[in-house]
This record gives sequence, C-alpha cells and structure tokens, in this order.
Amino acid sequence: MDLLYDARPSAEDIVAAVPGLAPYALPAVVLVPEPGEPTVHRSSVGGPLLWPADEAWPCCDVPDEKSGSGAPATAMVAVAQVYRKDAPGDWWPEGKDVFQLLWCPNVHWDPPAPHADVSPVAEIRWRNSADVTRILTSPPLPVRHEDPDYGYTPAACTLTPIPLVDFPYPQALPDEELVKAVREYVKATGEGGDVITRVVGTKFGGWPTWHLTDPYDIQCLTCGAPCRLLFTVASDDTTKITVGRWGDFRIFSCPAGEGHGHIFDLR
Repeated sequence: MDLLYDARPSAEDIVAAVPGLAPYALPAVVLVPEPGEPTVHRSSVGGPLLWPADEAWPCCDVPDEKSGSGAPATAMVAVAQVYRKDAPGDWWPEGKDVFQLLWCPNVHWDPPAPHADVSPVAEIRWRNSADVTRILTSPPLPVRHEDPDYGYTPAACTLTPIPLVDFPYPQALPDEELVKAVREYVKATGEGGDVITRVVGTKFGGWPTWHLTDPYDIQCLTCGAPCRLLFTVASDDTTKITVGRWGDFRIFSCPAGEGHGHIFDLR
C-alpha cells in the first residue's frame, strides 16, 4: 500500500474522533499508479484500451491554441482504463465492467460545455468486456501534440486499488464547530498534511479536492441538480500527467443517471 494511505487512520477511527463526520462519509477507491506495461485486460493509466476493432476511435476537432480552425481533427489519447473488479461501487452502470477515459492532448481555452476551460476535451466509454471480441491493436496517433507546459500524454502505469472512506473538505461542512473539530483532528494526525479529508490521487468516488477555489456545487446541465464526483485524474509525477496548476481533472455525474450526461471540471 502507498505510504500516504498507510498513515491514514481508519474510517472507524476518524468517525470516533469526529462523530459529526459520519453523515458525510463516502466510499472511494484510490488507484495508485506504478510504471509498468499494462495490457488491455488490466486497469491502467496511459495503457492500451480494450477497444472494439469496429468502433471508431475518438478524435477532437475543437479549436485549440495551435490550430484556430480546429482542423485537422486529432486522435485522442488513452488516459485511464479501470475494470469494475478493481473499483467496485455504485458508480457503475448496470451491465458494464470497464470504464475508459480519453482526452485530446492539446490545450483548449474555451471548449463547449460540458468541458472545462483551459482543459482537455474528453470522452468516456463504459463497456461490457465480454462484448469486445475483436480488439483494436493500433489506435491512431495524434497529429497535433501538447504544449510542453502541460502534461496530457500519460506514461503507461499499472494501478493498485485502495478502497477507503472519504470525507469532505472542512470548508464544505455547514457547522463551524464541526469544521473546527475536523481541522484540529487533521492537525493532530496529518503530520504536516491532510490525510483525512478529500483524499488525493486518481480515484473513483469520494469527495472532490479544491486547489484554487472554495467548494461549490457542480450542477447538472440538464436538470440543475447537484452532481456527485465520479472520477478524478490527479496530477502526478508517476503518470506524468499535469492538469491546471498541478490540479485535478474531475468528472461529475448527475444522480438522475447517465441520460443527463457528465460534467468535466479542472481545479
């Protein structure tokens, strides 16, 4: 297990120390990367995807800082693939056991919703692995490449899942006494950092991190309901991913279901 998560108290110990946190506990699975050579049948960052040979590979034709017209379209790159067995939870659609995330490896300053400003344009796929009988072995390569100040082309890494219980950033809590209690507990246990709230790293579920702003609700673009965090891609030296100012690329989903789409956010 990663040393950061080794040092974290158990969920039971956290709630025992700050009982008011109990209603805010959310399941999460942190996916710790290690350099490797993943296959299409493993969870990975920057590895090959279990992609049907007869399905078109996503391309991006949104204008970016290198091509004001957006042409030619450029192939997206594989960011993450996660198998359900590695990250079980209620975030999976029925009948699906593979999650895939791809994005354009170029800077987009003002992409259309639901994408975030100054952010990769992204695509999600949910799959049933049993349906993929012929696998695409040579995906197309991008024809435009990222700015060197960004890290949108990940290094191939295998992933080790760490299931845990996540708690929100103190500023997101409504009660000042509870905020004070959480901060005191974080100070007493964090050894210079916060290992209690909004667990860092690439993960399914849990609470979002907030690097540049105070917490606020991400609202569904279809119905306006507050969305929940689905997946986080963290800036990381191991994966060579850098988003924003060493921030997180987050995917939010509406509680009404997949029909309302997803919102991509960078903080």
